[in-house]
Amino acid sequence: MATVVPFRALRYDPARVVAGDVVTQPYDKITPEMQERYYAASAFNLVRIILGKAEAADGDTRNVYSRAAQSFAEWRRAGIFLQDREPSIYAYAQRFTVLGRQEELERTGFIALGTIEEYSAGVVFRHEQTLSQPKADRLELLRATRAHFGQIFMLYSDPKRELDLLLSGGGHPEIEVRDEYDVLHRVSRVADMRKIELVKAEMRNKKLIIADGHHRYETALNYRNERRAAAGKRDPNASYERVMMTFVNSEDPGLVILPTHRVVHGLRNFSSADLVKSIEPLFTVTKIDAADPVHALAADQHEARFLAITKESALLLRSRPEISKRLSTFSTAQRGLDVLVLHKILLEGVLGMTEESIRNQENIQYFRDAGEAMARVRSGEAQIAFLINPVRIEQMSAVALAGEVMPQKSTDFYPKFLSGMTFYSVE
Repeated sequence: MATVVPFRALRYDPARVVAGDVVTQPYDKITPEMQERYYAASAFNLVRIILGKAEAADGDTRNVYSRAAQSFAEWRRAGIFLQDREPSIYAYAQRFTVLGRQEELERTGFIALGTIEEYSAGVVFRHEQTLSQPKADRLELLRATRAHFGQIFMLYSDPKRELDLLLSGGGHPEIEVRDEYDVLHRVSRVADMRKIELVKAEMRNKKLIIADGHHRYETALNYRNERRAAAGKRDPNASYERVMMTFVNSEDPGLVILPTHRVVHGLRNFSSADLVKSIEPLFTVTKIDAADPVHALAADQHEARFLAITKESALLLRSRPEISKRLSTFSTAQRGLDVLVLHKILLEGVLGMTEESIRNQENIQYFRDAGEAMARVRSGEAQIAFLINPVRIEQMSAVALAGEVMPQKSTDFYPKFLSGMTFYSVE
C-alpha cells in the first residue's frame, strides 16, 4: 500500500532570494562548469549543500558534508528558508520542448512524502541497479544535514487521470523558475485537506516505480534502518520513515524518455571490418546515409534495431532470430529491450566488454545527443557509437513490476526535477 503524507515544506523565502539563483539540477547532473556557475549565482545557492567544493585541508571532521550541514543550519537561522504553517502537498508542473521538436509539452505531478518501503514489500519497484559509491556519498550528506533537498521521481498508474484533474487549476504558483534548459517549473501549494485526503485515498492501492533517483531512495532506506537501529524500535510516525517524492502519472502525455547512446573507445585491435563479420550472423546489416542516419532508427520501434557508427560508415542493425536464442535465460520483458540486446549481444558478446568494465565506464561513454556521439567517432576520439531508440514507458514498467532491472543508463526522463523547490527536514 502506497502511503502519501502531506508535510510542512521548507522553501526559499522569495523576499530573501531569487528562486532562479538558488535552485539547481539534481546533484548527479551538475557538471564542474555548472557547479562554478551555481556558486557564482548566489551565496545561498543549493549547490553549496548538495555538491560543495572539496578543500585541500578536508579531513574526517571538516569536509564537504560538515560545510553542508553548517550552511543549512546557518541559512535556516538567518531566515533564508521559511516553513509552511500547514501540512500540504505541492502541485509541480513543467513546460518544455524536447531538442529537435517544436511541440511544447507539459508534465504534471505532485510533491509529497512517501513512506519508505523495502522492495520485497511489493509497493516500490526499481528498474535499475545502484552503485555503492554514490549511495555512500548521499548517505554522508543525509547524516550531516538530516534533510532531503530533491525529489525522488515516482511513477504510478492512473489511466483515467483522476488525480491530475483533482490537482489541476491550482492557484498562483508559489515558485516559478525557468532553468538553463528553458524548462519552466511551477510549484503550487495545496493545503485543502479535502483534496489531500482524496489524493491519499486514491494513492493507497497504487504501486510505485522509481523513474529517477534510485540512489537517493536506497540512501533514504539505509538511513531509515540506521535510525531504527539507534532508536531500538520501529516508529511508523518517525520523520525518517518517509522521504520526499514527486509522483507522476505514467499515463501523463508529457512523460518523455530520451535515448542514451553508447560510445565505445580504447578497445585493443578494433577493426570495423571485423566488427561487421562478427555481427552479420546476429543482425541484418544495412549501410545507410552517414550524413543523416538517425531517422532510420524510428521506422519500427518494436523491432530491436541500432545504428552502429564507425569512422568509415553508418550501419543499421536489425536483430535476427538468433538473438532470442542467446537471450533465452532472460524474461520476455527483458528480451524486448533494445538496450539489453545492445549490452549483452554487442557490447559484451561481440566486443568482449565485461559487466564490470561497463559499470566502471572503462571503455564506454554515454551521450543524450546523437550528434555529439557521432562527432566523437568522426574525430577519432572513439571507435564506434551505438545509437539507440528510447525505452518505452510500458517496457520499463513491465520490467520493474516483474522485479527485474535493466542495464545502467537505460532511461533518461526529461526534464529533471529541480533541487531546492521544497526541502524536507527529518529532525
